[in-house]
Amino acid sequence: MTANDTVTRLLDTAEALFAEHGFTETSLRRITSDAGVNLAAVNYHFGSKQALIESVFSRYLTPFCAYFHAELDQLEMQCVNDRPPTLEQLLDVLFRSMLETPSESGDLRTFMKLLGVAYSQSQAHLRKHLQDRYGDSMRRFLELLRQATPELPAEERFWRLHFLLGSVIFTLSDPVTLRDLAETGYHQQVRIRTLTQRLKPVAISAMRAPLPEMNTTTREERDADNALFFRA
Repeated sequence: MTANDTVTRLLDTAEALFAEHGFTETSLRRITSDAGVNLAAVNYHFGSKQALIESVFSRYLTPFCAYFHAELDQLEMQCVNDRPPTLEQLLDVLFRSMLETPSESGDLRTFMKLLGVAYSQSQAHLRKHLQDRYGDSMRRFLELLRQATPELPAEERFWRLHFLLGSVIFTLSDPVTLRDLAETGYHQQVRIRTLTQRLKPVAISAMRAPLPEMNTTTREERDADNALFFRA
């Protein structure tokens, strides 16, 4: 087995195990055992478990960001009279970039599950790695999104984008189940691109919805919320 083969096998195995079981629950011994390589191979090729986690994400995000930037460049060139891209155009680029990005693992579903794990399991080193290496892409998208939705306060835009990305991750992390449900309940053949086409108008409506009326909460309600969601 060549060094490249070992690295690829480790990344493939780690990606699948992290997505299925989480970062903390997946040991290096489990990864190397499933990959069929020596335990020392992780330290030799990556240096640490943290670096392995970061490499798993970079394997998708590096080509994604390159494709995403190129698509945004093309979109901005097509806009006339310096008018910013519309929300619909930005979502088209986002979904297209997700689907068309070449990935060494080739499994968008697994990576979406991995993003879900990253949301739910705090990994400070991973957050810093993503901000340092891919922050420019997110900042560019956020600025274009701000121009496309000037009516939204910054805080409200943050929350709506958070909910939008959560919907995307949820939908694309298990398209097989959605396909089976559609076939059983509606006798429809569903493809991954069909899902994004159905998701797009929902996302647009969410970003275009009127501002919510925020009711003042009592101390008892705040305490109940903290007990429900923020227990250690």
